[in-house]
Amino acid sequence: MRPAMNHRPQASLVHVMEELGGTLLDVVAGEVSADRFIEAVAIHDPRDEPEAPRNAIVLGVGLENSAEVLQVITRLGLSGAAGLVVRAPFAADDDLVAAARQTGVVLFTLSRGTTWAHLAGLFRALMTPGGPDDARPVTFGGILAGDLFAMANAIAALLEAPVTIEDRNAQLLAFSHAPESSAPTAARGRQLPQHYTRLLEEAGVLQEITRSDSPVVVPPLDDPDSSRTVMAVRAGDEMLGTIWVASSTPLSEEGMRALRDSARLVAMHLVWQRTDADAERRLRADQLRSVLDGGPGAAEAAHRLGLREEPAVVLALSLHAPATDQLPHAALAAERKRIADAFSVHLLFAQPRSIVGLIGDVAYGVLPVVATTPDAEESAVRLANEFLTRVRSSQRLFITIGGVVQEISQLPRSRSSADRAMRVLRADVVGTQVARLEDVHAESLLLELTGAARDVPSGPLARLMAYDETHQASLVDTLRAWLDAMGDVTAASAAMFVHQNTFRYRLRRVAEVGRLDLDDPSARFAVQLQLRLIDIRRDR
Repeated sequence: MRPAMNHRPQASLVHVMEELGGTLLDVVAGEVSADRFIEAVAIHDPRDEPEAPRNAIVLGVGLENSAEVLQVITRLGLSGAAGLVVRAPFAADDDLVAAARQTGVVLFTLSRGTTWAHLAGLFRALMTPGGPDDARPVTFGGILAGDLFAMANAIAALLEAPVTIEDRNAQLLAFSHAPESSAPTAARGRQLPQHYTRLLEEAGVLQEITRSDSPVVVPPLDDPDSSRTVMAVRAGDEMLGTIWVASSTPLSEEGMRALRDSARLVAMHLVWQRTDADAERRLRADQLRSVLDGGPGAAEAAHRLGLREEPAVVLALSLHAPATDQLPHAALAAERKRIADAFSVHLLFAQPRSIVGLIGDVAYGVLPVVATTPDAEESAVRLANEFLTRVRSSQRLFITIGGVVQEISQLPRSRSSADRAMRVLRADVVGTQVARLEDVHAESLLLELTGAARDVPSGPLARLMAYDETHQASLVDTLRAWLDAMGDVTAASAAMFVHQNTFRYRLRRVAEVGRLDLDDPSARFAVQLQLRLIDIRRDR
């Protein structure tokens, strides 16, 4: 019986099979019962214990061996998981069938060609708040919103020809499952070969597809027995992708009309996919914000994000550009989202339990680490530098690393140190794109002082600056060089490119004009601090 007060997102296994069974999922072992629900989606990590939240559906990425699957199912049964999905084709032996029956973990297979990310998105769509009895998932044309494989199959059935759906970057999103005997060799539900795409571009066909509001017949450039008809998918003025239909004969007028109508329906699915992804991104960001802010809701938010009680470090990523090279607000927001998504993928490759969320204009990542030693922070620094070498952006990227903490409740402390280091990098007072607070601690303290020291410069330094401005002198530079050299006249005069006697004369003038006692440690500290604050304000 389902708990009466459970408000967590969930979906029954029966409902999942009603929507996805036969198209994407097949049951190979276990029983799908009406009283089993999925409340979370987890990914099996072969390098870690296959733990999963209770009533989770586990994506068995890379699981192919029956013995491995048997071991995973046995352990998932102990945690109360609802199901395990492996890639088809996969045959369950007697031991697996018995284990699935004993543990209550249903073993599914995922049809080939369907991405794991696509399946995870569909599961999230099915897990509507309050359960499937309270709210039906969104559908367009009777097809679950975002299920482009079902759309490709539906269009293929209407046109009696294989169909592929691509995004605007010519990346394959979905294809129809047409019988092999009826599909031309070059178009059996797969992406176009690169050489074919180049031929279309050289012939101007791709440009015609982009401009046209009607289906475009593509000449058989490489296969005389196969022609293709392409329809651009648009939402307003924005091109979202294309639908490719392969057939041995041209489409009829009725087929062309059906393809145009289908394009409008596919557009709705693509827009929903984007909206759903944004909603999921915002939800995770809100949960991460709760964790990093601390407070009463932090523990529950950490549980929903799947964070464990283990050492971790917070990374912060920010985009920066000179005032003369600022992107429009919408373009900057899109660039932030793109970089944050790339950052998330990068951290996931390094540590599958990492979490990234875009909070305001900063992307924060929580990275579990194996130790609390400086090696852990240095490893995070290397990871950040690797990301900067791989990603390309019109903006300058900054990444800061907080301190390693032992518990989830201490993550706000790690975030605070990452924020303080980020303030330094954004102020552009150091020449680096990656830093720990330890690396820029002095600059951080000085920046905090700039907010309070509104009257700088003052005292001896103010008198020296006024004298230099009136007499075109260089007493301030002389003082700065002497302080930087820690009183070494030889080194300071070399830095100023003047003779030592000349430098000593100027230093005496510094003391006279500024009425500054250079033998007083407190006086030296005061003017040196003011000089650094001035430098930071000028750089900012």
